[in-house]
Amino acid sequence: MTPSTGAPAPLTALPLPGRPGACLSGSCDLDTRQALSTALGVVAGIPGPVVHLDLSAVVFLDPTAVAALVQASVDLGGQGRRLLLHDAPYSLRKVVEMFPDECAALEVAA
Repeated sequence: MTPSTGAPAPLTALPLPGRPGACLSGSCDLDTRQALSTALGVVAGIPGPVVHLDLSAVVFLDPTAVAALVQASVDLGGQGRRLLLHDAPYSLRKVVEMFPDECAALEVAA
């Protein structure tokens, strides 16, 4: 939520300095589903065996956003590559805890 308006935080993606990947910020929900899809498409196109996704500035991921991350991870895995998630927010950790089999493709950095 943006402090001044109480509206959901828009989702933005910026290149990750120092390693191949991106940093997401904002909220991943119904209102930002297309932006997340676009960002994950760009991330998938980043070359390298490991692509990093920094989630430290993400305030919320709904279950559909988590499913999109799982699919992106599966897609990269099919290419012999990995999607490594950093600083997973509570909402992501909770969904992974509730649905471990469905989220097995996700790799979260310690």
